[in-house]
Amino acid sequence: MSEIFPAISEWLLQVDEEVIEPNLPIIDPHHHLWPEGGALPYGLDELKQDIKSGHNIVNTIFMECGAAYAKGGPEEFAPVAETKFVAEVSANDPEHLIAAIVGHIDLRLSHRDEILDAHIEAGNGLFRGIRHALSRADFPEGLMIPGGAPQGLYKDADFVTGVRRLGERGLTYDSWHYHFQNPEFLELARSAPDTVMILDHFGTPLLGHHFAGQEDSIFEQWKKDITAIAACPNVYAKVGGLAMPDNGIGWMGSSRPPTSDEYVARLGKFYHHIIEAFGPSRCMFESNFPIDRFSVSYKILWNALKKMSSKYSMSERADLFSETARRVYSL
Repeated sequence: MSEIFPAISEWLLQVDEEVIEPNLPIIDPHHHLWPEGGALPYGLDELKQDIKSGHNIVNTIFMECGAAYAKGGPEEFAPVAETKFVAEVSANDPEHLIAAIVGHIDLRLSHRDEILDAHIEAGNGLFRGIRHALSRADFPEGLMIPGGAPQGLYKDADFVTGVRRLGERGLTYDSWHYHFQNPEFLELARSAPDTVMILDHFGTPLLGHHFAGQEDSIFEQWKKDITAIAACPNVYAKVGGLAMPDNGIGWMGSSRPPTSDEYVARLGKFYHHIIEAFGPSRCMFESNFPIDRFSVSYKILWNALKKMSSKYSMSERADLFSETARRVYSL
């Protein structure tokens, strides 16, 4: 994928806008980084190039992505090296932009506490939780990043025990999964009511490839599932990630990227339903960069989110842009 990033950057420059509300504080609660030679050419310098495009990004939160895993040694401890990598990036950054880290472990492991302890030590005060994603791509054909979780992970007794253990230790649980797995996430949320859980990327509605032409029916079922999930008070929603190529919106590879108005017109129905279902105090806007960068620039994305949030009060907008993330991840 790395070879196409320069072309993507040039493509994104076709659409430019003046930044809306440039002083509005934003905490971006979901982005990735890779070391040099990683899956994508996206380190701290590249992240800062995006966030310095005009919006007031005061902090960010790193989300696990399989970066910088240790080679050699016990396989179950390999993700600890990712936490160490990001903590060192933050420590060496004079701005300390990255304020929290969500890492990965296999929550089914009996010695999960030992691995969590290693993450906490490696995180140097930044470690906040785990993402062990439920994502299972039943139809992986055409997907850029098909999820490979095992069938029935959400009800695996050891996994559920691991999710509960996160809550007992004051750590969070994030999940990325697909729209047809939202009932699985709902059952998991009910099984671990004392764990703070975060629904990433709207539950990833897939609208292309195998699911092309089914948007209306998918959207109607998705609304019902989101309303049911929102009834679980331990669950919060990350409101973003819909511009991932795998969602099938179709912007990647088009003649030009969307404007902020086009983004709002195409995706606003998803944003408004999830915010109404959860309430702004349990929602946080996210960028999911650099994955959404294949479809939209950072400047245009946050302009679109600001436009979408214009119907909410000042305190509600503060929650959406920064305060929910600050509370959930204890910044």
